[in-house]
Amino acid sequence: MRNTRLTKLAAFGAVAAISVAACGSDDEASTDTAAPTDTEAPAATDAPADEPADEPADEPADEPADDGILSAVCPETIVIQTDWFPEAEHGALYQMVGENPSIDADKKVVSGPLVASQGVATGVNIEIRTGGPAVGFQQVVSLMAQDADVTFGYVATDEAIENYADNPTTAFVAPLEINPQIIMWDPATYPDAQTIADLATAKDGDGVTIRYFETGAYMQFLLADGQVTEGQLDGSYDGGPSVFIAENGAIAQQGFASAEPYNYENVFTDWGKPVKFQLIHDAGWQTYAAPLAVIDARKAELSDCMAAFAPIVQQSTIDYINDPAATNELIVQAVNEYNDFWVYDAELGAASVQLQLDLGLVGNGPDATLGNFDEDRLSRFIEIAGPVFGVDGLTPGDLMTNEYIDASIGLPVEEEED
Repeated sequence: MRNTRLTKLAAFGAVAAISVAACGSDDEASTDTAAPTDTEAPAATDAPADEPADEPADEPADEPADDGILSAVCPETIVIQTDWFPEAEHGALYQMVGENPSIDADKKVVSGPLVASQGVATGVNIEIRTGGPAVGFQQVVSLMAQDADVTFGYVATDEAIENYADNPTTAFVAPLEINPQIIMWDPATYPDAQTIADLATAKDGDGVTIRYFETGAYMQFLLADGQVTEGQLDGSYDGGPSVFIAENGAIAQQGFASAEPYNYENVFTDWGKPVKFQLIHDAGWQTYAAPLAVIDARKAELSDCMAAFAPIVQQSTIDYINDPAATNELIVQAVNEYNDFWVYDAELGAASVQLQLDLGLVGNGPDATLGNFDEDRLSRFIEIAGPVFGVDGLTPGDLMTNEYIDASIGLPVEEEED
């Protein structure tokens, strides 16, 4: 999951350029690991019963079934705009793609019949569009405003706040509970550093340089909060590992908890050891990183669709986490066929799922329900993020709704021992 953002930073008097507020293996990283070429596509199966027998096996149904739990209330194809290439953080979406998916390498789109848990037909199709570099790093909100074909999109809470005045959106289900974004450093070089704030006083008080995407609004929060200093900040991060490795532990940098710790220890052989990190979430910037949202201009039109679709997304998230292998095959296959700088393999996908669980990146909300929003958390975040974007007066209800959430759907809650 990778957010792209044009950050106004009005409260700090800065206007940033479009870039990727993200991490992961960039084209520099690909010098250390090549995209897998022998990954097998998911096994072909017979065409669904509602397709003609001679329908090409690699094409989704052009005419979805006229019965199904979504067919009466949703568009014939639910189009979802993501913020990055296919990856395990998007697993809930790709889990919903049924048999014989179509992969368009030119448009970087995966499509097919939309299925609910256990392959139940919904009567509509799903189309998952790649974001980030594939769309010129445009924000998801902007793409939704430009293209009426986009039904829903990944709209992070900070992006929603930034764009509220011109293009308000409402998030209605959150597959990720916690933003995976981190600042990471070498524990051997800075053994006393346990948090981002500790880096400010390391190196005999001079502070450790932190490379990050200069459009990262969270950094303006950390600066205003006193957790980092101006002299530490280096906005030249490009997503690749080469500078961090070349500095041999002298600097810190942005990353994602669900990818970089694994890659630096297991994939980037020039480093080949653990890194230490703190989640931006734990430092106080508690955005919802990838909730599905509707642009408010279409909210009334799509209300019944969201009511039927949100529980499917909730359960799809759980199904993926419990058994990600087949969906990860589709993710890897799509990345390979896209043949861009982004690389992904089954090992990283499996590791990412485990990291998401271990770190609580995927998990229940403030109760036993997965996918809902914590209004108290959002209220606190609005107080923090509003001034960063020069926005005030917003409430959680302006940005999200829990009305379509099925409260009975959640990950098992372990009982505490006495």
